[in-house]
Amino acid sequence: MKRPLQVYFDDVELSRLESWAESHGWTKSQAVRAAVRALTSPAERDPLLELSGMVDGLPADLSQRFDHYLNATFVAERPPPYGPQGAAPSKRGTRARVRR
Repeated sequence: MKRPLQVYFDDVELSRLESWAESHGWTKSQAVRAAVRALTSPAERDPLLELSGMVDGLPADLSQRFDHYLNATFVAERPPPYGPQGAAPSKRGTRARVRR
């Protein structure tokens, strides 16, 4: 059973809540409930949150510039050429004629 709760927001907080809820198609109540669940759920329930803070030496702005750092460090290897290394492609169906 849901019970009512009265919460007071200043104008800036209320404006931010209304904008966020409207942009996501939620009611203000749904947004507040989701925020309460996110703030109060134990980290053990989310395996990704458990990993938070386990890697030292990452850039401070990694979450904001993730694509930049990924592109700077990711190197894709070219696919290997078909056939032996450096061999010219074979010409199928072109046999030398044999003179008799």
